[in-house]
Amino acid sequence: RKAKLFPPVPPLSFLHSFWSDGEQTPESRTFHSAAFCRPAMEINDGEEEEEFEFSRNYFLAKELGGSSKKSGRKISDIDPVDEQELRTAANNLEPKHEREVASLMESYKASYPEWGFMLRTGFGLLMYGFGSKKALIEDFASTSLTEYSVVVINGYVQSINLKQVMVAIAEVWWDQLKAKRRNSPSQAQQPFNSRSIDDLLAFMDGQEADDDKSFVCIIVNNIDGPGLREPESQHLLARIASCTHIRIIASIDHVNAPLLWDKKMVHTQFNWYWYHVPTFAPYVVEGVFFPLILAHSSTAQSAKTAAIVLQSLTPNAQSVFRVLAEYQLSHPDVEGK
Repeated sequence: RKAKLFPPVPPLSFLHSFWSDGEQTPESRTFHSAAFCRPAMEINDGEEEEEFEFSRNYFLAKELGGSSKKSGRKISDIDPVDEQELRTAANNLEPKHEREVASLMESYKASYPEWGFMLRTGFGLLMYGFGSKKALIEDFASTSLTEYSVVVINGYVQSINLKQVMVAIAEVWWDQLKAKRRNSPSQAQQPFNSRSIDDLLAFMDGQEADDDKSFVCIIVNNIDGPGLREPESQHLLARIASCTHIRIIASIDHVNAPLLWDKKMVHTQFNWYWYHVPTFAPYVVEGVFFPLILAHSSTAQSAKTAAIVLQSLTPNAQSVFRVLAEYQLSHPDVEGK
């Protein structure tokens, strides 16, 4: 017979009977148990030594890196280019995957009937996903919401006067009511500019409409934008969205945008129905209102920014600034105090 070089591994049943045999002494049991456990202990010792060596090398590298000489260069030493020149170069970049992006946008049109149904049943639509959703939402409104009045709010603008937005919404809703009551005499209305916020909300939440299906649709591009990011603005938008004759469609792009709302705002006032609609479209329009890194602002850009701020002011405030500007232009030699 052929000799076996290695004895076979004893089965577990044999080990159990070996250790449970009453004829074996405690010393022999301890010896055999240690013999079987020694390889595992040797492996664990090797792993611990390797882990210790890795930790030691890590801290040595950190110590050597901290003692090295730091660079004396600063970001202020970089000569920034003109912002308009940088934006022109960015706009001239050749877009990629145009065919795939167009196909993706076209596929969303099959969901337009569902979106319209959700609006009519009282939900607000919240669009999220990578890419600008401005063109998608406006295309949906122009094709599927033709029978309703639509008001657009651009949250990417740096400052927004929500009181003026509410006045515009109330005027649109009043025009829609008058169009439905052509044969009946219309009641005289107090100018909406002179009404308080609570009065405007009560008017939009009233039951003046004969048809409960009538509403005004509000589109908020970037509801998480810098112009609407304050808690007061979000609470006011939530109160507007909770009105009976208001429906809202909004888009978000910031990863922490849901932190702007509490449970009541999400489920009761906005009543969001979330849709994941990544478009992979560039933020061309939205990016205009944000300063570029490594670019100094030009005079034209400063004037453009000032014009945007002036447009967001109330008519009375615009009149005051117009008087001040005319006085300054007519008295160029007068120094300010």
